[in-house]
Amino acid sequence: MNRMRMGGVAAATGVALVLTGCAGGSDAGGSDGDKPTIVVDMWAGSESDTEALEAQVAIAQEQNPDVNIKLQTAPWGDFFTKLTTNMASGNMACITGMSGAQLGGYTAGFRALSDEDLTTAGLDLADFNPGADGIMSFEGELYGMPFDVATMLVYYNQDLLSASGAATPEIGWTFDDFEQIATSATADGKYGFGMGMGGYQWMSLPIAKSGTQPASEDGALRIDAPEFVEAASWFAGLVTDLGVAAPVASASDTGWGETQYTGGNAAMAVDGTWNAVGYLENESGFAAGMAPLPTGENGNAGPILGSGYGISATCEHPEEALKVLGSLLSKDAQDYIASSGRSYPARIESQPLYFESIDEKYRDHVKSVFESAFASTVPMYMTQNWAKLESYIQPNLVSVYSGQTTMADMLESAQAQFGN
Repeated sequence: MNRMRMGGVAAATGVALVLTGCAGGSDAGGSDGDKPTIVVDMWAGSESDTEALEAQVAIAQEQNPDVNIKLQTAPWGDFFTKLTTNMASGNMACITGMSGAQLGGYTAGFRALSDEDLTTAGLDLADFNPGADGIMSFEGELYGMPFDVATMLVYYNQDLLSASGAATPEIGWTFDDFEQIATSATADGKYGFGMGMGGYQWMSLPIAKSGTQPASEDGALRIDAPEFVEAASWFAGLVTDLGVAAPVASASDTGWGETQYTGGNAAMAVDGTWNAVGYLENESGFAAGMAPLPTGENGNAGPILGSGYGISATCEHPEEALKVLGSLLSKDAQDYIASSGRSYPARIESQPLYFESIDEKYRDHVKSVFESAFASTVPMYMTQNWAKLESYIQPNLVSVYSGQTTMADMLESAQAQFGN
C-alpha cells in the first residue's frame, strides 16, 4: 500500500513547531495557554519524512494562528500498533493520518465528516481527483480527506521486450495485447510477467478484466462473484496455463512479482504509481516504462488508492481541527507535496507540479500514463476484516500459482471464512 514518501527541506516560515515522538501516547487535543492544541499524528520513516511533514504543518500553523499545532510521528511499522492503543484509550490525536487500505479497521476512531464539516474545513470534493473521496470512505461514510492518490500500472523492461521482439505496452492496449506481449517476452530463461503477491498487485488485473470488485460499496465480501473468479483464474493461468510467469517460490516472497521485474527476470509487473520514478531510475540499469492497466470488455478501471487525514471522534476541538485539516490539504500544502515529487497530490490544481519535479527525459511519458490511468480509476471497496482476508489469501496464492489448488477453490474458501 501507498506509504507517503516524504522529503525535501522544511519550509522556513518562522512558525514555531513542536515535534514529539509517539512513544508516550497521543495528546488528543488539549490546550496550551489560551490557544487550543491540535495534535497531528502521522507516520514517518526517515528524517526527510519528518522534515516534509514539518513543512506541511508549518503551512497549516501559519494559516491557523489561533491554535497550536503539535506534530507527532511514528515509523510505519509502529504507527498502527500505537494507533490501536490510542483509539482504545480514547487518546487518538485530533488529526490522524490514515492509509485508505487500513481504514476499515479504524473507522470507530474517526468522526464521519458531513458536508457542513467540509465547509468548515474549506474543502470541496470537486477540487480533488475524481473518486478520491473513496480513499477515506467506508461503507458509504466519509472519514477523512486524502492528501495523495495512487493507482496501479503495468511497468515494463524495454530491454527485455526489445530483445525478444515483443511489442511495447501502450495506452489503450488490451488484455489480448498483454497476453501476446507476455508470451513473446518469455524467452531465454526470462518470463513475460512477474506474479503479484500483494493485494493490489494481484487483484488489479482481475478487477480491470472483469469490471468487478471483490467487495461491494456497502462492505460486503463478494470475492466469489463469478465474473471476478473467472478473471482471477485467468490471472493464475498466466503461470499454470500460458507459462508466461514463474511460480512463486514461497509465501515469504511477498514482493515476488516486483522483485522479478527489478531483477531483470520478468519483462512486466503490476505495481503502484508511487514507484514510478524508482522504476524509471532502477539500479539494474534497464530501460523502463509504464502503461495503464490493459483494457477489457469493461474498460480498464484500476483502484484509486492513497492516504489522508481524518478527525478523531474524541477530539476536544473539532472545529479548530477541521480548519487545520483544511490547511493541511490546502493548495499551498499540496503544492509542496507535488513539488517535492514524493507523491502525487490529491488536489487537482497541484498535480501539474508533480510532473515538473520529474526528470525531463521521463516527464512526458509519466504525465501521459498517469493522466490516462487516473481517468478510469474507481474507489477500492473493502470489508472490515480485509486485513485478515489478505493474510489468508497471500500464502495460499503460492499453492494457486503452483497449480496445487485452483483460484476458484481458494476464493470460495475465502468467501466462506470472511464473508459477512
